[in-house]
Amino acid sequence: MSAFSALLVRDLKLATRGGGGAALALGFFALVATLVPLGIGADLALLAKVAGGVLWVGAVLAALLSLDGLFQGDYDDGSLELIALAPLSLELASLAKIAAHWLSTGAALTLLSPLLALLFNLSPGATAVLFVSLLLGTPAVSAIGAIGASLTLSLRRGGLILPLIILPLLSPAVIFGAGAVAAKLDGFAPSGALGLLGAFSLAAVLLSPFAAAASVRLNLSG
Repeated sequence: MSAFSALLVRDLKLATRGGGGAALALGFFALVATLVPLGIGADLALLAKVAGGVLWVGAVLAALLSLDGLFQGDYDDGSLELIALAPLSLELASLAKIAAHWLSTGAALTLLSPLLALLFNLSPGATAVLFVSLLLGTPAVSAIGAIGASLTLSLRRGGLILPLIILPLLSPAVIFGAGAVAAKLDGFAPSGALGLLGAFSLAAVLLSPFAAAASVRLNLSG
């Protein structure tokens, strides 16, 4: 097994074991999706109209719950220094952590979304667009989240500052993701919004390992 695969499997086990952030994120996502229809009431047309925005915001907030531990646990127990000294570059190590976070959290939230869409009376077509948008966009949440998590490593209460750093950067993903669902509901092609979302997500995944690695080096040397 390569060093990249070993780190990926290790982080997946940490995320999915008892008390891991993945289960907490799924529970939070399901709770938000359940409470909003109760608050709005039985207006099925209104529920369908707000579904894209609500589920996208819920998915982003749910993913934030586990982002704080992306580097923090390894930083606190000294494992991050060993990872930095390993033959695997910090850029690839950051990419492995991003991939592990997405597989344990982003992918799980995406798979859960069609079930939660039933609570909002979304049509099958709009549900499919929601699923595709989350599949395209949640990697950007993990990628940009890794940058925020690396920046707050040495800060006290970094978990409280993390959302303030990440949420503005994730605005395009929420806009394009929710916009694709809205376009489908209004009878327009969602391909434009999905294309922009995919481009944004690809750019985030390609660039974030370098930014996160630079931030980790800065924190370890400080």
